[in-house]
Amino acid sequence: MAEPAIELEGLTRDYGERRALDGVTLAVRPGEVFGYLGPNGAGKTTTLRILAGTLRPSGGAARVLGVDVVDDPVAVKAGLGYIPESGAVFEKLTPREFLAFSGRVRGLSREATAARTEALAERFELDGELDRRLADLSKGTKQKACWCAALLHEPPVLVLDEPLSGLDVESVARVKELLAELARGGVTVFYSSHLVDLVERLCHRVAVIHRGRLRAVGTPEQVAIGSGADTLEGAVRRLAAAAVA
Repeated sequence: MAEPAIELEGLTRDYGERRALDGVTLAVRPGEVFGYLGPNGAGKTTTLRILAGTLRPSGGAARVLGVDVVDDPVAVKAGLGYIPESGAVFEKLTPREFLAFSGRVRGLSREATAARTEALAERFELDGELDRRLADLSKGTKQKACWCAALLHEPPVLVLDEPLSGLDVESVARVKELLAELARGGVTVFYSSHLVDLVERLCHRVAVIHRGRLRAVGTPEQVAIGSGADTLEGAVRRLAAAAVA
């Protein structure tokens, strides 16, 4: 069996006296679109920030493509595309300048960066906005720039935190097609979202986390049946309620 693309082993994270992650153990297969679900404050964003190397775990281990995120964060970031929940961009730059900067950080040549920028901008219908300041663009257009930056270096792993925030219906449809295409090509997608119905349609497997602990892992159907619910959304609600009781 192939080595997991993403592996969490007894992962913990404390914020002072509050434990945000409590012994999370999970493996995501290469080429899998994996959904990460739970209510606000469940530990989703903390997990993704650890994977992306922007937050250190308090204990346990997290590995991407077999590389420990603490031991070699630079190597992890080289193989990973990340869209944070905030959709952070450099507001004073244009999308073209932002992607040129992203290309330099990733070690891409100017030629490769320019070619990839044009291709991605066309795919996300961003080509008409490439030379306007990001500060002057809509939230959805900024999110498209984040998508382009995450995909610029053609990473084998994507870590996505509410990646559809601000996107219109047509753009959401394009992203759904893109994720399916990437998975067929062997890219692993770790996808955190509150849009449970969309996760149910997109993801091969899902995990439900609440109060820092995993409550269920499996296909959407397995999680729903295991919780006694008719749908994945119902399962998330039941599992969260059971964790509080």
